[in-house]
Amino acid sequence: MYKALIAEDSKPILRNIRMLVQAAGLPIEVTATASNGLDALRQLQQSHADILLTDIRMPKLDGLGLIEQAKRLNPRLQTVLISGYSDFEYARRALNLQAFDYLLKPVDQQQVTDVLRRVLLQLEEQRRSDRKLLEGAVSPEFLADMPPDAGRIAGEHQLLLVQRRPFAGGFTHRWSVEGAAEALLGLSGAKRTIVLPALREGQFLVLADMIRPERELESEQPEVPGSAKVPEELLAERVREALQAAGLPAAVLEAFEPVGLRTLSAVYGSLNRMLRERLTLSGQLVTPGTGDPDSDLPPGGEASRLAVQAQLAELIAQRSKERFLLLLRQSLPSWTSDSSRLAGLERFVRLLADGFAEAGRTDAEPGEAGCGDEEIRGLFAAGTREAFAEALQAWCARRFDQLQEPSRRGGEELFGQLDRYLRQNLYAQLSITEAAQQFHVSPSYISRLVKRYTGSTFVHRYMELKIDEARRLLVSGPEVKVKHVAEALGFGDPHYFSKVFKEYTGCSPSDYKENQDQGGPTHGIVST
Repeated sequence: MYKALIAEDSKPILRNIRMLVQAAGLPIEVTATASNGLDALRQLQQSHADILLTDIRMPKLDGLGLIEQAKRLNPRLQTVLISGYSDFEYARRALNLQAFDYLLKPVDQQQVTDVLRRVLLQLEEQRRSDRKLLEGAVSPEFLADMPPDAGRIAGEHQLLLVQRRPFAGGFTHRWSVEGAAEALLGLSGAKRTIVLPALREGQFLVLADMIRPERELESEQPEVPGSAKVPEELLAERVREALQAAGLPAAVLEAFEPVGLRTLSAVYGSLNRMLRERLTLSGQLVTPGTGDPDSDLPPGGEASRLAVQAQLAELIAQRSKERFLLLLRQSLPSWTSDSSRLAGLERFVRLLADGFAEAGRTDAEPGEAGCGDEEIRGLFAAGTREAFAEALQAWCARRFDQLQEPSRRGGEELFGQLDRYLRQNLYAQLSITEAAQQFHVSPSYISRLVKRYTGSTFVHRYMELKIDEARRLLVSGPEVKVKHVAEALGFGDPHYFSKVFKEYTGCSPSDYKENQDQGGPTHGIVST
């Protein structure tokens, strides 16, 4: 639902315009009204709006002045001027201010409905563009169901990357966008803060609109009320303290310059790399420019650590479980100390995972790693460093047990089990990573296995089985509807289901069902 604000100094006309907007039957909610331009500007500063319908002649601040200042608050705001003055100069100035449209009083229902429909088309186009620009920085789950008012992120903001403190498991249940937004509400020195879930799990993006110095505000009439200026260099620390007070222990890194939508993904990537390399297990950020992530080690410590890594890798290759676990237990304190960097620990765990994958690979290209990221993320989800150490040792022990099985399953046997597993989960949405975890192999091995025995990809094979099941369901009874089959098999959109069904069978689901009911010929794939 999009939000609209109406500014009109005549109460009868305001009520009529509001009634016309509501009667249009569009996904637009009138969330605020104002009797003069200054009140409207204050409301736009306090809460987000997507659409502004404003009279031209109003006290305190006219419609053109309102649009000009409102666009500074929200460059994506769609504005419609409504006036009884048919003066060309007003229309020209409105176009210069990028007003969406210009309507003359008295306004009828058809005019309002037509204009608002075109406004909605423009807002939806902006939303699609925003989603594309955010793909490299914001979580896919948020983008898939991005709220209509996400356009409030347009313009430039101070960008901060917030990372959950390592091994703060006791606070994980509080870690949410809503919790962070509430904690940062009314942040000192900021007019507004917007919190978005970042692409990497355990991270938030905070976009803050800072209060400008008084000398900048003096040049703008009328002045929008605000609080005193606070030095921006303290912003990251203020955000960290606000989150800490709300039970959200985090590390915070701020971009050097204000960031717009087009640069957000690139700046996020840079901040993410810097934060991960600088973040210690105690949750502190080391001073920039200190070199290698393991530079916190004492003299000779790096060489010693590399030597231990080499020994552990060799013990994995030798299948020497007890000696490996002993050495791992002895060396873990150096990896999990307060000053140890999170990035270094992640690389160490990845090295072990790759070592186990290499040792256990029965049909893989040399040098190819094979451990699902979900497994590793599960280890780092431990609540404390001690729990992490125990989980890592237990995981390594299980990997050794898998290596030391008397006989490894052959490819044909594994494919048979995989195929049965896919058939048992036709009504779910399996990924190749989930399938790999089920059989304790790498996703790349699953991919090659399916290719060898079916000649197609994992996704194609799984979709073939789903479509084969769809064919069976469609002819199972006259009461079975296409949309019911689509929903049952995990296709959220019946139109998408129909498109995929036709690609695999050569006809639409409805045509297939009708042909089968009439005893017609079958199409497309053959059940296996």
